[in-house]
Amino acid sequence: KDAREIRGHAGGSMPLLVMKFGGTSVADLARIENAAKKVQKEVERGYDVIVIVSAMSGETNKLVGYVEGTSKLYDAREYDAVVASGENVTAGLMALRLQEMGIPARSWQGWQVPIQTTAQHGSARFVDIPRANIDAKFKEGFKVAVVAGFQGVSPEGRITTLGRGGSDTTAVAFAAAFGAERCDIYTDVDGVYTTDPRVSSKARKLEKIAFEEMLELASLGAKVLQTRSVELAMRYKVRLRVLSSFEDTDENSGTLVCDEEEIMESKVVSGVAFSREEAKITLFTIEDRPGVASAIFGPLADAGVNVDMIVQNISEKDYDDAHPGAVTDMTFSCPINQVERAKKAMEDAKAAGKIGYDELIVDTDVAKVSVVGIGMRSHAGVAAKMFNALAAEGINIKVISTSEIKISVLIDRKYMELAVQALHDAFDLDKA
Repeated sequence: KDAREIRGHAGGSMPLLVMKFGGTSVADLARIENAAKKVQKEVERGYDVIVIVSAMSGETNKLVGYVEGTSKLYDAREYDAVVASGENVTAGLMALRLQEMGIPARSWQGWQVPIQTTAQHGSARFVDIPRANIDAKFKEGFKVAVVAGFQGVSPEGRITTLGRGGSDTTAVAFAAAFGAERCDIYTDVDGVYTTDPRVSSKARKLEKIAFEEMLELASLGAKVLQTRSVELAMRYKVRLRVLSSFEDTDENSGTLVCDEEEIMESKVVSGVAFSREEAKITLFTIEDRPGVASAIFGPLADAGVNVDMIVQNISEKDYDDAHPGAVTDMTFSCPINQVERAKKAMEDAKAAGKIGYDELIVDTDVAKVSVVGIGMRSHAGVAAKMFNALAAEGINIKVISTSEIKISVLIDRKYMELAVQALHDAFDLDKA
């Protein structure tokens, strides 16, 4: 449907679209011009557009390096002031390019909107995005608002940054706040695939995927969208579209991330996700009593360890022959970069007498592989099919976890790619 047929948003007479461009999409002036041409097409179709931009590729890392080179124990408020400047540069350059193309546009920094956030510098959360200032400019005849992503302003009036994937989250938040028809995320891939095409040549681009499936895939290792942005989109029913900055696109390009009701008939399994950066930690010979799990996972949570898969089993050891089964072993997985934090939390808990264990063993040579699909809710036998496919390839499963729409297994890392390919074939994901 042509945009002109759709009811306009509150600020102007035309419908609204949010377009987000990541760092690789605005890496230099030529790419900024390419992105501006995509914005121009939407303006010509009748949209008012809010463009969310990231810093130019590599710029944020350079700015972080400047901060760390200046101060090892830096003030987080000044860190945000420096690191947020990368997006400001991109926003200004994009607005200038659009103006050169004859499109009424202006740039907005976070404090000018103002994007109100919490005061957690480096990982702030949205509080509110008032519409009045941008709506007023649309009423004046501006067609494009170019907003610096990844940043906001704290209650104290200081610049804040939103952490990893903050520009994606900014785009979704603006689409929700302004009632946008859609939020288009432009990146270096042309959509969401059934698995990583670099691992399986049979990977197929999906036309549509449900919010819940995308959220699971993002949290399980798929790098296309950041988890927080998908959570926000699902909560506010913001239709997302993932598409390439480097290809000619139309309204049918990319992958639409939408409500389950928009998908007429979905496959049992929609995709296979994987994560190489996993570790398995086992505590041997823990007292088997009420409260022991809380005594373990409470300190891990306090230490900021993101625990995923958990298995408890009867230990080979007993306190004595008269009390068999009085001890247990506990295994859990977490990201590799959180292993030292997890070990310290367990050692501190043991030293404080909260838990007792004979040995703590860490295995960092593992990977997590998952199958995801909303069709699992109404189909039996998915786990059996998955386990049979892995067994046929001689792949041993170390840990299993499940939810309503996903099954994850922990396996030896050397078998990860083989497992992904085997599961992709087993569930016929190369077929539409």
